[in-house]
Amino acid sequence: MKKYHKAIRDKIPEIIEKSGQTCNVKTLSNDQFLIELEKKLAEEVSEYQNDKNPEELADLLEVIYKIARLKGISKDKLENMRIIKAKERGAFESNLFLIGIDKK
Repeated sequence: MKKYHKAIRDKIPEIIEKSGQTCNVKTLSNDQFLIELEKKLAEEVSEYQNDKNPEELADLLEVIYKIARLKGISKDKLENMRIIKAKERGAFESNLFLIGIDKK
């Protein structure tokens, strides 16, 4: 049996079974799953950086939304947090790149 030890989407066991294989999964507590999702977040970022595939961005959002829910933050509240931060600090609309800061 190939071992994975990682968080997976809900339908993955069904997909594996339909392919004629079997899998071993367990349900984690919210606290345990949060730890695994934070690892999954890094995995998804790495996959996007390697592939540049926009579908990986969708995977990132799915992981981010679940992490937020586990922390008691709705998708709407997360979006409001993003908007507030964008108003206070700006977004990434101007493609700015910081070279350095000189001391006064």
